[in-house]
Amino acid sequence: MSSHTILRGSRREHLPNSVPAGKPDPDSPIQITVVLKRKTEPGEPSCNARLSHDALSERHGAEQADIDAVEQFASENGFSVVKADRASRCVTLAGPFSAIAAGFGADVELRSLNGRVLRSRQGDLLVPKTLAERVVAVLGFDERPAARTYHKPRAAAQPKSYTPRQVAQAYNFPTNTGKNQTIALIELGGGFRNSDLTKYWSNLGIAPVTTTAVSVDGAHNRPTGDANGPDGEVVLDIQVAGGVAPRAKIAVYFAPNTDQGFLDAINAAIHDKVRKPSVISISWGSPESAWTSQALNAFNAAFHDAALLGITVCAAAGDNGSSDGVNDGADHVDFPASSPWVLACGGTNLVASGSTIVSETVWNDGTDGGATGGGVSTHFSVPSYQANLTVTSQRGTSKLSGRGVPDVAGVADPETGFVVFVDGEQGVVGGTSAVAPLWAGLIALVNEQADENLGWFHPQLYSTWAQHKALHDIVSGNNGDFAATPGWDACTGLGTPNGQAILALVK
Repeated sequence: MSSHTILRGSRREHLPNSVPAGKPDPDSPIQITVVLKRKTEPGEPSCNARLSHDALSERHGAEQADIDAVEQFASENGFSVVKADRASRCVTLAGPFSAIAAGFGADVELRSLNGRVLRSRQGDLLVPKTLAERVVAVLGFDERPAARTYHKPRAAAQPKSYTPRQVAQAYNFPTNTGKNQTIALIELGGGFRNSDLTKYWSNLGIAPVTTTAVSVDGAHNRPTGDANGPDGEVVLDIQVAGGVAPRAKIAVYFAPNTDQGFLDAINAAIHDKVRKPSVISISWGSPESAWTSQALNAFNAAFHDAALLGITVCAAAGDNGSSDGVNDGADHVDFPASSPWVLACGGTNLVASGSTIVSETVWNDGTDGGATGGGVSTHFSVPSYQANLTVTSQRGTSKLSGRGVPDVAGVADPETGFVVFVDGEQGVVGGTSAVAPLWAGLIALVNEQADENLGWFHPQLYSTWAQHKALHDIVSGNNGDFAATPGWDACTGLGTPNGQAILALVK
C-alpha cells in the first residue's frame, strides 16, 4: 500500500494470554471512529473566558476540509459516513469489516480470552497519504476491554463505614444541594435498578435524585445482578454523587468497554448541549502502558476540550498501588487519571466522628486488599502547575519527570468505606472509584454556590487552595513505592477536601 503511511502511535499487540479463534466475518458490519486534528491548538483555559460549544467548534474543532477528505476516502472505498462532528473532531465510518480493515491496513483476528471471543488487532494502522497530516487516531477495530472498574467491595463486616452524607460532614462540605447542576457519570458496563436507588434515597432521608441513563454506541443500562461486578460501580457512582448533591441531576452515559466506546462516551458528555454537565466523573481506567499513544492523545484532547468549556473531569487514580496492577516490577500510573486536564483522585483510610477527622492515612491494605494508585506518568510531561515539585519513593526524593498522579484524595479504603444499596442488597464499598464521584458532588455544590462552573482549576488547586489550607495534607503511609510527605505526594496528591474552605476561596 504505497499510497498509505503508518498512523503514528497506532501500533499494538494482540491481547496478552489470548488464543487465536479465527478471522472476523468479512461481511460483518463494523463502525470505526476517526479522530481528526484541531484547526488550531489551544493553550490553558482562562477562568474568566470559558468557551461556548459553538466557539470551541469554530476555533479548535476540525477543519471542514479534513472532514471532507475523510468523507471522500470513505466514498471511494465503499464506506458510509454515520456521523461527522466538528466540535469533537470525530467522524464515524461504517461498512463491511473486510473493506474497512483493508482501507486502514488493519491486521485483525478473533482471539479467545477467558471464554470470550473478541476482535484483536496487532501491528500498525495505515492511512492514505492524503489523510496522514489530518488524522490523529483510528479506533474501533479492537474490542479488548479498555478499562476496569476501581471499586472494592468490603470482604467482611467491619465496624466503620459511612454514608455519603457522613463523609460530606467529615470533609466540611457546603450544605447546599447542587440544584441546577448535572453530574455526568461514564460507565462501561452494568447498570442500576430504580428500586435500589429509591430504597437508598429513602434510607438517607432525601428525595429521589433524578437519574437518567444515556445510551452511547448501542450500550444501555443493563444490570447484571452481580453486586460485586460492574453494577456495584454504577450504583456506587450514583449513590455517592447523589448523596452528596441530592438536587443535582445525574446523567449516566453507558458505552461499550472499548477505547472507541470510552472516548465516544466522554465526548457525548462533554458536548451534550441538552443536559449540560458541569462535572464528569470517571471511575474506570487502566495503566498507561495498556493504551496506544494515539488513544492517549485523542482522549487527552477531549479532556482539554472539557477544560476549555469549563467542565471539570474527575477520574479515579486506581486501586492497585504504585504498580497499577502491572506485574513487571516497575511503577505505573492509571489513565485517564494521568491526563493533565483531569482531576486525579487518590484514596485514604478515614476515621471520622461527625465533623471531626480522627485520623487519615494513605489507603494501603496490602497486596490483596488494594491500595491507592499514584506515581509519575511516562507519557505526559510535567504540567506547568506541577513545575518544581518533587516525588519521594523508595529510591529517595527526586524532581518530577512527568505528570504526577494524583492531584487530590478522599476516603477509599473499603475498611472505612461507603454504605451502598445494589442489586437488592446493602453493602460497604471503597476504592478510588468512590473518590471521583465524591469530588464531582463537591464540585457541583461549589458550582451552584458560586453561580459559575469551577471548570479546570488545577492552577488554583496547586497555589491558592494549598496555601490557604483548603485541603487536609496526608503525611502518613505509602502506596507501595511512593510515600506520603508534607505537600504534594504520589499517594494522595495535595490531600482531602475542606469543602467550606474551598467554597470561600472560589466565591
